[in-house]
Amino acid sequence: QLVESGGGFVQAGESLRLSCAAFKIRLWRVAVGWYRQAPGKQRELVAKITSDNCVDYVDSVRGRFTISRERDNAKNTVYLQMADLKPEDSGVYYCNTVPPLVIRGDNYWGPGTQVTVSS
Repeated sequence: QLVESGGGFVQAGESLRLSCAAFKIRLWRVAVGWYRQAPGKQRELVAKITSDNCVDYVDSVRGRFTISRERDNAKNTVYLQMADLKPEDSGVYYCNTVPPLVIRGDNYWGPGTQVTVSS
């Protein structure tokens, strides 16, 4: 349903762009978010884009992260451009609808993509 990619190992201050491709979900019609789960912490919503392209960010990433949609709806992709990365940005990043998809009574999550930022 949702496949994240683009993570990696980077040095502090560097950038990454994450991509979220969806299958059977029309991302341009729903609010989509990027969630982050750091080791030992709960998953948190760090960036959100609504169906009419309003965006919002958690304070810790505002000004450094940019969420956007692919303009070509046929590509059905949402991005997260991350700049000036910090070690505290490390974690597994997931994309999902906001609120998260529920399939057969459980929240659905894709495999996520690992981001590791070294100091």
